[in-house]
Amino acid sequence: MPTLTIDGQEIEVEANTTVLQAAEELGIQIPRFCYHDRLSIAGNCRMCLVEMEGPPKPIASCAMPVGEGMVIHTNSEVAIKARKGAMEFLLINHPLDCPICDQGGECDLQDQAVAFGRGDSRYSEHKRAVKDKYLGPLIATSMTRCITCTRCIRFATEIAGVEELGATFRGEETEIGTYVEEALTSELSGNLVDVCPVGALTNQAYAFNARPWELRKTESIDVHDAVGCNIRIDCRGNEVLRVLPRLHEDVNEEWLGDRSRYAVDGLGLQRLDRPYVRVDGKLKPASWDAAFAAIKARMDGADGGRMAAIAGDMADVEAMLALKEMFTALGSPNLDCRQDGAKIGGKHRGGYIFNSSIAGIEDADAILLVGTNPRWEATLVNARIRKRWLRGGLAVGVIGGVMGSNDDLTYKYDYLGAGPATLTEIADGSHAFAKVLADAERPMIILGSGAVARDDGAAVLDLARRVAEQNGMISGDWNGFNILHRAASRVGGLDLGFLPGDDGRDVAGIVAGAGKGEIDLVWLLGADEIDMQALGQAFVVYQGHHGDAGAHRADVILPGAAYTEKDATWVNTEGRVQLGRRAAYPPGEAREDWSILRAFSAVLDQPLPYDSLAQLRQHMVEAVPSLGEVDEVGPGEMGAMGVAGDVSAAPFESPVADYYLANAICRASAVMADSSRLYLNGEEATGTDG
Repeated sequence: MPTLTIDGQEIEVEANTTVLQAAEELGIQIPRFCYHDRLSIAGNCRMCLVEMEGPPKPIASCAMPVGEGMVIHTNSEVAIKARKGAMEFLLINHPLDCPICDQGGECDLQDQAVAFGRGDSRYSEHKRAVKDKYLGPLIATSMTRCITCTRCIRFATEIAGVEELGATFRGEETEIGTYVEEALTSELSGNLVDVCPVGALTNQAYAFNARPWELRKTESIDVHDAVGCNIRIDCRGNEVLRVLPRLHEDVNEEWLGDRSRYAVDGLGLQRLDRPYVRVDGKLKPASWDAAFAAIKARMDGADGGRMAAIAGDMADVEAMLALKEMFTALGSPNLDCRQDGAKIGGKHRGGYIFNSSIAGIEDADAILLVGTNPRWEATLVNARIRKRWLRGGLAVGVIGGVMGSNDDLTYKYDYLGAGPATLTEIADGSHAFAKVLADAERPMIILGSGAVARDDGAAVLDLARRVAEQNGMISGDWNGFNILHRAASRVGGLDLGFLPGDDGRDVAGIVAGAGKGEIDLVWLLGADEIDMQALGQAFVVYQGHHGDAGAHRADVILPGAAYTEKDATWVNTEGRVQLGRRAAYPPGEAREDWSILRAFSAVLDQPLPYDSLAQLRQHMVEAVPSLGEVDEVGPGEMGAMGVAGDVSAAPFESPVADYYLANAICRASAVMADSSRLYLNGEEATGTDG
């Protein structure tokens, strides 16, 4: 390990560490534009120049590996003069757009020009102008501001895995673009706005809406998928204006999927802001008392076995616990949180979580994907697989879920087959990929809902367990058996046991029973992804935040709070308990879901045993101790899972038909609708975004 001296401080660092990284370990700030911790080194902005004793010229600290005995000066006269010169060159063609630029107040160029640049400019010639490029409906471009740091190119190529951005021409004429005027085809494209250090790439949906100092910033959790990305919600007043990623190395690093970032306009559209009761076939506004009375009238004297509750994909743990306890008190065993119909039980936690953890993907050397398209179902999990694949030495096999092209998942893989027959061959060792798994030190299987959310899902789960056990995926220090969920509520619901009780019905049974007249009342907690027409004449209570499919079918609507409007708990696919925080208040008369259920339980004369969120959480942790272990991932208990039996020959199919319209919030979003039309139907013509 080499030892060097930086500004009089001696430090010993790992070999191949750069001078810039070594300085950071000492808390010494060196300015940079092109350097980014998670991207390859470009060394082209020259803002990180420092003086090294020996060489006659300053060195680029981001690209210079440390050496034994180096003596570095980061604040010498030579270094200061070099930085001022680099900044002056960067500003030669940069327009004076700060008053109208969306990056204003958050701009690296502004900050570093003040801290490290000259106070004036000696350049009096005309500035160059560059035509804006079209990158799709999500990113606004102002390419005259571009300083050619190439961060966007490296992100698109290395992290997103879409080699669609590049540089054309040379020298002062260099331009960044997509070569052809087409939108970027990545679900991570919004991160280009974050990595751009100037205002060349900005959030098109947020453009000209607010300045950063006007916004109230709240740290929370994303619920558009089961990854549980850490986010920051920015509000002005009671309006959510944007969502940004928050650093969490073990979950989403510092990235965020486009759906999570850009669907925020849907939070203000098609909202349920007051109770409704269906009268003479039409939904009419009502008071809370009237809505509760209408539900109570249907429940009075009813058999608990003829009532059912289904939790939707965005339901929080507190609301599911309150709903479960209310229906249990009513004598109903018909509960289910598996809206997609997944044949996964809740007995052994290791049988329904991502056991190796998302960060553990980086330790795997063989991965078998079964019935999943992680690029659409869990974008940041897919990015983590690509990150591991780029290091080399990773074999990826795919069974079903994708089309079989090596371009589909942003990394190369072997398409092994379409359905359970291939999984059976791997389980009995007759398939060539079985040897790949057996020879791997840390093999992993990732089972998606496309495999388990089907009639033979339990048998498929049993097959996957056999593959894991026979190929060394489960050992003392490694558990490579992983379930990849799509719903933010799924693991929390399974932890709570929000599942059919003795002789209870699952989602399919509830829907079928309602259609046959065997279920009289169905309570939907934000559940919009079931066949509403199949519910027959059942009395439907919809508790949620958007006027989506469930609200259109409902007989009574109880307006709830969206994920940005409540303090709530969610558990991600790896079993990590995370706390979301309220950034805004629910609109109109809408209330937090658990409080609605607590109030209605009092109307039934069976009040739930908590009057505050703190009391509810204490009760929740007493019922399920693991829900009190916030931001921790522990080993899941393994046990019997699935049921041995015959499997269908039908291929595994990804259940996500449209990444951009996957839930009620997205379906209310105009930005997501535009993206869906463009990327799935190709309806939007290319051109500049003005």
